[in-house]
Amino acid sequence: MREKPVKRGSIRRVLTLLAAGVFLVSAGLLVRDLARSARERRANEQLAQLAAGEAAIPAAPPADDGGEERPPERNYLPLVEQNSDMAAWLQIPDTEIDYPVMYTPEDPEHYLHRAFDGSSSVSGCLFVGEGSAPDSSHVMIYGHCMRNGTMFGSLEDYADPAYAEAHPVIRYDVVAPDGTYRRDTYEVMAAFYSRVYRTDETGVFRFYYCADLSAPEDFDSYVAQVEEAALYDTGVTAAYGDRLLTLVTCDYYTSNGRFVLVARASGEEAPQTD
Repeated sequence: MREKPVKRGSIRRVLTLLAAGVFLVSAGLLVRDLARSARERRANEQLAQLAAGEAAIPAAPPADDGGEERPPERNYLPLVEQNSDMAAWLQIPDTEIDYPVMYTPEDPEHYLHRAFDGSSSVSGCLFVGEGSAPDSSHVMIYGHCMRNGTMFGSLEDYADPAYAEAHPVIRYDVVAPDGTYRRDTYEVMAAFYSRVYRTDETGVFRFYYCADLSAPEDFDSYVAQVEEAALYDTGVTAAYGDRLLTLVTCDYYTSNGRFVLVARASGEEAPQTD
């Protein structure tokens, strides 16, 4: 007995239904991702508001030496009481970068996909990298490059020298367990593209292995390689004894790509109280 031929109209209907199903699933995933992204952004904004909102103390008067007026004091005690892994706060004025920095030396990437409250999070938190410490002379901080601009999503804007000139200052507060903090101010020194290199590659700059710069030769080598890799000249350099801050995020210009921003400490404010 011959089988009946399948009508073309039936095939088209099946394909249409399949396409519609794929579209609905994709749309659902997109909505889910957008909702998650908005939720994580709101949570981080609430942390920033808690640190610098109504609890903030009015700004101190200008220094006697004619220096700039200090920004309003910040209240980190509620945050360290919520999560003692918070060890610092990183802020780049007039940008979206305004986040707590987590420190878990036994598991440096603990907050790679965890929110401040420990819950699962795609954007994660900024964290101090392996071999570094929040108050070391060279602090290396890692964060995700989120497409919505959160975390280090805007860090690559520093590939543009005009952007670096407009945003030259980084504020870094080292926070103690009792909520007091020391503010360090850094000047942007260099920005460059890099990647995670294979073990068999030679003659390359593995910046991610350079957390410890306590030896003068290691410090000088790091600064020299940073300046050689730099996309442009900022006019800022560093000498042994200066404190450095290196910010690192993923970049998709190549496989395992990275974008790196290095800054030199330009000043330190006195320890603060609540």
